[in-house]
Amino acid sequence: MPTSLSVLPIRRLTLGDLISCADLAEDRGWAREEHRWGLLLAAGTGYGIDDPEGKGLAAVCVITSYDPSGGGRGLAAIGMMLVAGRHTRQGLGRRLMTHVLGEASDTPLMLHATEYGRPLYQQLGFTDIGATETVVGRFRSPETAPSVMTRPAAAGDLPAIVRLDTEIFGADRTHVIARLPAFADRLRVAEDSSGLIGYAAAWPTPEAHVIGPLVAADTVTAKSLICSLVSSLTAAPDRPVRTMIDVRHEELLAWVKEHGLEQAARTTTMVHGIPDLPGDWTRRFAPLNLATG
Repeated sequence: MPTSLSVLPIRRLTLGDLISCADLAEDRGWAREEHRWGLLLAAGTGYGIDDPEGKGLAAVCVITSYDPSGGGRGLAAIGMMLVAGRHTRQGLGRRLMTHVLGEASDTPLMLHATEYGRPLYQQLGFTDIGATETVVGRFRSPETAPSVMTRPAAAGDLPAIVRLDTEIFGADRTHVIARLPAFADRLRVAEDSSGLIGYAAAWPTPEAHVIGPLVAADTVTAKSLICSLVSSLTAAPDRPVRTMIDVRHEELLAWVKEHGLEQAARTTTMVHGIPDLPGDWTRRFAPLNLATG
């Protein structure tokens, strides 16, 4: 007799599950981003339910935990909540999310929800606090580039990047940021006489280069980092660029659209166990990706 989905065990995933995770994403119409799955499974904790018919994974979810900053309780980001198309509407998503909530205990949580997933998250106690817009296209550099000085990041910059990121993100995510030099095609920093004031990375997917994270002192600095990243991708100058921008950064969103990017998706930012995200949103322009925050 067929195995009931309700009794299938939930297990922790390993890097050996990377291909199955990519297969599941592809099954749901998402891009097959094996490079990103490698980062998620290395820096976070994946949970999955094996397909009872041996067809890879029936459901998957990843949680990336960050250490406290300034005496807080830390933070964890939930992402890549996926259920195979052949198993939708059978309670797997709710079961997996309930398991992850139990594993997180009293750690505050955040996620970026699609309209499809948002009702479930609301039922599980998540609340809306904002939105993020994904934009994609071929970026056209402005005739007059923003004036903030940027340069390629050097190995010695990593401690300063981590300090700045912890201050702005509101939690210590060293184990993720330290992987950026190997994960990203480009990592650049912005600085002035006071020192480091921003950083950004560009990393590859099969369809586009993704800009994220993007952390900057102000909008002009964010624009400078975007321009310098795109211009440094000389091996693929015509490839589309994708980034995910907090909708409160209206000026930056309007500017990237003026220079060739178009809205591709919009997600709702949600939290559980806290009224809002820690840190300084005014300097946090784009996440590394929606799964990690």
